[in-house]
Amino acid sequence: MKKIASFTIDHNLLSRGVFVSRRDTTPSGDIITTFDIRMTEPNRQAPLSGPALHAIEHLAATYLRNRPDWRDRVVYWGPMGCLTGNYLILQGELNSTDILPLVRDTFAFIRNFEGDIPGATPKDCGNYSFMDLAAAKAAAGIYLDEVLANPAPQNLNYPG
Repeated sequence: MKKIASFTIDHNLLSRGVFVSRRDTTPSGDIITTFDIRMTEPNRQAPLSGPALHAIEHLAATYLRNRPDWRDRVVYWGPMGCLTGNYLILQGELNSTDILPLVRDTFAFIRNFEGDIPGATPKDCGNYSFMDLAAAKAAAGIYLDEVLANPAPQNLNYPG
């Protein structure tokens, strides 16, 4: 079987950042861009905990889909199985720099969030108690301060 594109990135060289993972054209001609929102360095830093990543998923998806200037372009936000980050899929042919302000705002929202996590009830979520708001806020703050505040080229472009 042919190796998929995301498995051709050398994860030993991959930094934290915001990367264009792929662009696709739908049968109707729409372009969608998948972003790799990498919060920890693969195989070098500890991955995020499942409960922290689940809380980040609920908060980011809610924030993005309620933001008037972007909500109609948001296709998907969800966690990576390796627990090192998230995928954001947006309508349009976009680059990392195009969405950097949006990603900063999203992680500031998570870092500063107070209250009940949206959708964290038995009626709304299949594993509603598998969330850690404090860990999500801490991880969001680290990512915001150490990566998003002043990204270098290696934080916006895949290695190689």
